[in-house]
This record gives sequence, C-alpha cells and structure tokens, in this order.
Amino acid sequence: MICLCLRGRLIEQVLENARPAQLYTHLVKQQINRKALHSACLCCCHRAFTAVRLIKSLIKHFTSCAYVMLSGTQLGRLASRLIPRVARSLHTERKVKVQGSGDLHIVECGNGSHNLLLMPGALGSAWTDFKPQIEQLPKLLPDHTIIAWDPPGYGKSIPPQRKFGLEFYREDAEAALKLMRALDRPKFSLLGWSDGGITALILAGRHADAVDKLAIWGAGAYLNEAEVKALQAIRDVATWSPRMREPMEKVYGVERFAQLWAEWVDAACDFYAQRDGDFCRTEVQQVQAPTFILHGKKDPMIAAEHVPWLREQLPQARYHEFPEGKHNIHLRYAEEFNKLVSDFFKDK
Repeated sequence: MICLCLRGRLIEQVLENARPAQLYTHLVKQQINRKALHSACLCCCHRAFTAVRLIKSLIKHFTSCAYVMLSGTQLGRLASRLIPRVARSLHTERKVKVQGSGDLHIVECGNGSHNLLLMPGALGSAWTDFKPQIEQLPKLLPDHTIIAWDPPGYGKSIPPQRKFGLEFYREDAEAALKLMRALDRPKFSLLGWSDGGITALILAGRHADAVDKLAIWGAGAYLNEAEVKALQAIRDVATWSPRMREPMEKVYGVERFAQLWAEWVDAACDFYAQRDGDFCRTEVQQVQAPTFILHGKKDPMIAAEHVPWLREQLPQARYHEFPEGKHNIHLRYAEEFNKLVSDFFKDK
C-alpha cells in the first residue's frame, strides 16, 4: 500500500490505467484491499475511499454545486483533473422516443458541444458495428458528444418490427434526423458504414442544414447486376461460416436473423429490379457538407466502380484508401481509422 500522503497521484494513476468498467473495483481491490489497511495510514485510506466516492458521484451527476463545495481542496483539484478525462471514457445507454419510429436505443459518450452520429450497416447496431469507435472516439474528439444508434427494428430498437421496402433508406434517414432533434442536437456530423453510409448520404443530401460533416465507407449510391448476384448467393445464412453468423445470431436469435437477412437481401434486389438499382444518386448530388470517403481496396461487398463515381460527384471530398482493407476497415484497422476520421472532424 502506497501512502496517499507520500504519493498523492495514486488515485489518478489507477484511474488512468484501469478500464472504465473496472476503475473503482480496481482501485479498491488492487490498491486499498483489506490486508493493506493494517499497514496504511488510516487518514490515507479514508481519503482514498472518500475520493473514489466523490469522483464517482461527480461523474454521474456533474452538479455545479459539487464543484463549489470541493473548490480549493486537494480532492477538488484531483476531481477537476479526473472528471473530464474519465467522463469521456464512459458511456450511457438509453431509449429515446422518436415520433413515427418508437423507442430507439442509443449509446452516448463524451460531453462535447459538437455532435457525431454513428450510422450502422445492414442489420447492425451500436455495439455490433461500432465498439472501437464508442471506446476510442471520445478521447480523440473531446469536443464532441458521440451517439451510436440502433435504427428502427434493429438491435435493441425492437419493437417496432423491421419493415423493408423501396423507401427504407429514406425512412431511416428521417428517423435519424428526428432522433437528433429529440435529443436537442439539431446540428451534427455523420459517420456511416455500408447501409449506414447510404442513409448518411440521403440525410446529408436532403437536410443539408442539419449536417456539419460526413464520413462514409463501404457504401454505394446504387446497386449493379453483379452485386445483385453476389447478394443472392449469400441470402441463405446457413451457407455462412459460424464465425460470420454468430454475432448477429446473438442479437436476433438464429431464426429471426436468417429471416431478417433474407428480407434485407430481397429489399436490396428490389431496388435493382424496380429503380435501376438507385439508392441515393439524387441525394449524393445535393450533399453540401465536407465529406470524407474511406475505402478498403479489397472490399468484396461493393463494386469497384462506386468509389470513383462518388469522388466524381463529390470532387471536394477527402479520400483515404486502405490497400489491404476489406469491408470492415473501421474494425480491422480501428486505431488508424479512428485517427483519420477524428482529424477530419477536428478539421486537421
């Protein structure tokens, strides 16, 4: 046991090194355990436990009166350094009532004045699609509040039951806009992967006044014949490897995942049959927000023609390519990816 009187940075060191979910248990179990109490200064132990309780309370409530009460004290100075740092690494989960879409599940982290909405891919949710971003972006973007959502009928935003059709991308875009307005965050940036990239393009094109910046990857504005055939070949999830199926089966259950994926494939193919494959060609041409296009050069899920087409329509867009990257560059190369997009949103 290192005496707090001699090592005043003990708590800070422990809090910096432990993961968010382990901060307090780590401090108590590893640094101030019962055996150590016998050899430690009673004053130090009392101050350590008090600091943990106060910091935990302050992080939870962020009340201005607490700052006033602690102002000028050693604990106050310690809390003033730790609270912003620890708060950025924590997240909250809740449901938000959104008109026309029901109660939508969100994961929220950070406490900045700017807003960033993470848009998941097909059947995706906040945690299945954006775990490294939820964990890392608050530190890289301290002036942002990060919000990851489960679109209606996906993840924990059930009910409602997911409904597809030729308007489902536009319906998701409107639901995302209403969500941010319900959160009193009417101006925001978008980070969209795959289907979420399509939805983000639609939202940015139709509601230019609401979108600050836009970063997308793994998304195309339309579907071609080769992509239709590829989707039909993977419509039956029984042909997938267990490693590919299991994450989604944990979210939806084995039967519902198979059903939901088949419905999504059929809906995507309907765009080709009934709308010449058009997802959002018109909206892309209406995008005004600064845009960042990222791309895995070996992405098997979208045709190679999509990125040049997007870059032609959005000539001012920033571009970065991962030479060995596939569809999930934000997961496979999480640190590099997060640094790139955070620099973009910070305007570097």
